[in-house]
Amino acid sequence: MASLLEYKDFSVQFGDRSVVRHLNLSVRAGEFMALVGESGCGKSITALSTMRLAPDNARLSGEILYQGSNLLSLSDSAIRQRRGKDIAMIFQEPMTSLNPVLTIGQQIIETLRLHLGLSAAAARTRAIELLQLVNIPQANQRVDDYAHHLSGGQRQRVMIAMAVACEPKLLIADEPTTALDVTVQMQILSLLDKLRQELGMGVLFITHDLGLVEQRADRVAVMYQGEKVEEASKTALFQNPQHAYSQGLLAASLHGSNTPHYRSSRLTEIVHHADAPPTLYIPPVSEIRPFHCADKPLLELKNVSFHYPSSSAQVPSVNDVSLEIMPGETLGLVGESGCGKSTLSKLILRLLSAQKGQILFDSEDITRHSSSQLAPLRRRVQMVFQDPYASLNPRHTVGEILKTPLRVHHLGERASHHKAVLKILDQVGLPANAIERYPHEFSGGQRQRIGIARALIVDPQLIICDEPVSALDVSVQAQILNLLVDLKQERQLSLLFISHDLAVVRYIADRVMVMYQGQSVEQGSHQQIWQHPQHPYTRQLLQAISSGVEKGLLTGA
Repeated sequence: MASLLEYKDFSVQFGDRSVVRHLNLSVRAGEFMALVGESGCGKSITALSTMRLAPDNARLSGEILYQGSNLLSLSDSAIRQRRGKDIAMIFQEPMTSLNPVLTIGQQIIETLRLHLGLSAAAARTRAIELLQLVNIPQANQRVDDYAHHLSGGQRQRVMIAMAVACEPKLLIADEPTTALDVTVQMQILSLLDKLRQELGMGVLFITHDLGLVEQRADRVAVMYQGEKVEEASKTALFQNPQHAYSQGLLAASLHGSNTPHYRSSRLTEIVHHADAPPTLYIPPVSEIRPFHCADKPLLELKNVSFHYPSSSAQVPSVNDVSLEIMPGETLGLVGESGCGKSTLSKLILRLLSAQKGQILFDSEDITRHSSSQLAPLRRRVQMVFQDPYASLNPRHTVGEILKTPLRVHHLGERASHHKAVLKILDQVGLPANAIERYPHEFSGGQRQRIGIARALIVDPQLIICDEPVSALDVSVQAQILNLLVDLKQERQLSLLFISHDLAVVRYIADRVMVMYQGQSVEQGSHQQIWQHPQHPYTRQLLQAISSGVEKGLLTGA
């Protein structure tokens, strides 16, 4: 079958730095082609170059052929005619890709009128049909909503509706499901697959999530440091990967049904080398001390409720939730966006006040504590955030970032703070010279290590980890999870690990709590939850990661 899209000896340079080198790759009509690799390997710049959206300072060479025509040599007006009509793209973050001052309907209508010449009335009717196609509930009303009125999954559905509005022959999807709930991920993938089959589209699916690749792809290409290092059918790649990096990705990835648990084995880490192929490293499992020897829980919630002052059903709330976390234990908290996970963490931190129930920390009722009474608690309970870049002050060096909690909590003399910072940097695997550098000088995984160091430096008893690895590449994710496990055991830390990724929770959690619509619907050991799920929503979550959700699961999420 002739190629719909073909890269021939394609390269990208920024100054003297080569970010894509001699890429040869093809996508056939109706094919689901996955392009896999970590951040910085050249995936996204390849996609942007295909749309002729690469930055002005990018030097492109080679050819990108669409139906035999070189896209790199087309005039600006000619490529504008191709975009949206023949070739469409879905971006990773729909909130930054959608225009915040136009309704979603206006944005779809603009595409339809520009490329298909429809009247305003016909374009509006078609826009509603497209929103229905991507399962937006009450499409005839939501067509007049703005992007901020929609959930993350709904915004991504709108992006898909815009992308397929003119029935393109080629769809480029750049990390379209990153950070979405597992059920929403599967719905988005099922939708893309359905449209691919109905429209005969070729799909170039860019991702670092091998679980998604395993479920959907026909063929897979793996990129590493700007080069394609392997290309194979999905079956061949997963059963017999040839390149060391492909082997490392599969070993580090938490996909399929064979997810390990930290008590039996560590995740494989990929060790990068400047002038040699990557190598694999499996950290040893350290001696595990039992966490269940304590007589009383470190944290206890008794029938806690909280409702935001709004009539909107979309506003998350917590309804009659009870839980316990023992010293040294990790409780995994899973649930879809809007189920109340983040609200619950704010209640524990007393950033919100529970309207009903009790919150006890180390047997002390903190539910109604004043700000002055809460001051000691602030040191004992710390947080690691989802986005390490947004949670670090870009104007402060790492040294200043890590010294601030010591000053705030009056820990030690100022003269000792420098030594404390060097010690914690070493514990989280960062070099001593990091102390003088700024957050933007680090990779995403290194920034998350800084966030972990900031939480640890005040010697807390409980750390709340809110989606700490969801934005990280597979190989970096493995390193951070291994680090958290080791630090937890060394310090006898308790963790509340919030995630929408059940495979991650299965690896790191001792017990699991499932939240749905503000309520705790199931709690149990990781074995109980995976082997004998009791609640229908828990079974739906497990079904989504084992076989994919085809239809009807939490529609409209």
